[in-house]
Amino acid sequence: MDGMNLHAREKRRRLLAPEYSIEISEKSGVRYLHFGSEWIQGAMRVQRPNALELAYTREMMTGFLLRDAPWPRRALLVGLGAGSFVKFLYHKSPETKITVVEIDPQVEIVARLHFKLPDDPERLKIAIGDGAEYLEKRRSKFDLILVDGFDKDADPGLLDTPNFYRNCRARLTGNGVLAVNLLGKKRFGKSAGMIGDAFDGRSLVFQSTDSGNAVALAVGADPVDVSFGEISEAAGALYKRTGLNLVSVIPRLQDSERRVGDRLVI
Repeated sequence: MDGMNLHAREKRRRLLAPEYSIEISEKSGVRYLHFGSEWIQGAMRVQRPNALELAYTREMMTGFLLRDAPWPRRALLVGLGAGSFVKFLYHKSPETKITVVEIDPQVEIVARLHFKLPDDPERLKIAIGDGAEYLEKRRSKFDLILVDGFDKDADPGLLDTPNFYRNCRARLTGNGVLAVNLLGKKRFGKSAGMIGDAFDGRSLVFQSTDSGNAVALAVGADPVDVSFGEISEAAGALYKRTGLNLVSVIPRLQDSERRVGDRLVI
């Protein structure tokens, strides 16, 4: 047990003291964030700074199709990156109060200087620290938790462990939804199993249209039991309200193990 604890502490120490350079590149009108490697940690189309540029970031908003508006009232984002989730929720979901946990203070500075991160302490709070530790120690509840945190080697570290996912469940409201970006096909099955165990099977995973990504969804105590016709209607309403088109997600929900006839049951 001591060895496992030492390993976890060392992993946490490395995450709390990132050793990388933050780099920005730009191509074809899209600005990218990198942590000292070719891995893309965030993106923004310069002419549409509040849109979700990467497909997986759009797909992680699938909770909007599963819960009735106004939702979410409170959102927790683990990992800031280029601030894509923040900007979408801030500008397109004005009823949402947003908390972000970001381990590297430099990322916040870069997001403000280069990615148009909003400055509104009333609606947006950014905590600098370890996301796993934050969820373990805090008692606040959230309607939406988005987890998208990786180091320079695309390793989520302690953000992909049974204890972390159990803490996510504990921090969700009854109608809460957890969405996790899973990166690396070798990890999908193991991560899906940990999330499913933490949520007593109330979860699903679907492949993103972004190569190498998958999106995991899990729900709080209030189950999802909705027809695909209702999901299609919700997608149309969401598009009219926000410009976010999630129609392409519906076939992947229909192909999931959570389909029961013409309904999605989670």
